[in-house]
Amino acid sequence: MLLQLHALTLTLAWIPTALAQWLQYPPSGTATMTHYTLPDNYIAACGCTADSTHYPTAAMSQAAFGSSIAYGPACGRCFNLTLLNTYTPTPPFFPTVASSVVVKVTDLCPGGGTGLCSATPGHPNSGEQYINFDLAWPSSSISPNFFPSNVSLYGYSDFGVWNVSYEIVSCVDDWAGGHNAAALGSINQTYGVCCPANPNSTDLCPSYSDDSNAQPPDTVTSSAISSFSGFSYTIVTLYLLVRGTLSL
Repeated sequence: MLLQLHALTLTLAWIPTALAQWLQYPPSGTATMTHYTLPDNYIAACGCTADSTHYPTAAMSQAAFGSSIAYGPACGRCFNLTLLNTYTPTPPFFPTVASSVVVKVTDLCPGGGTGLCSATPGHPNSGEQYINFDLAWPSSSISPNFFPSNVSLYGYSDFGVWNVSYEIVSCVDDWAGGHNAAALGSINQTYGVCCPANPNSTDLCPSYSDDSNAQPPDTVTSSAISSFSGFSYTIVTLYLLVRGTLSL
């Protein structure tokens, strides 16, 4: 897929003027999965620590993420994703071995247009799914052969889009970074960050775009790098200025 950094594609065009309708999804089901490039140590939309990028992470489609900017209820959640098949090539490709990976959601895959992250509660994406996971890959934490292929049949190795099954799992027990304190929680930033180490019903992040004044749970870790992505910081600041909740 084309290089795309979700935190860098956020613009003021996505700032909502009214409360959005977010997707309520079951703890297990099916989704589409794509992949994008996320630099090591990059602070993405949720504000999770830089060390989280040393382990498998993903962006989640906007309606399921629960916010159109900064953090949402999906931040910090961990999912076990298993490849099922591709649907774009002819014939569809079914791998002989089902690859799986447990990811932590650290980023937003923006909606808008007809992209795979643009599903709404009432309208699926082009893969007929309501959720898309955008895997941060290539990654030092995931095998370069994670996505199987058949070059002799199709003439290329990267299908771009997969159908997957997903299941919400424990970050502490199942995610590769679950026992590294530096990979858990959020950076030390005054506003615009929320990344629970192991989200549950008592510490889910609120939707930042619905109410930037809502107090998120304190997810800051002392092991985090206390610096925020310059672009993300600028976008959140502009957002607060537009809403009149911040003055310079």
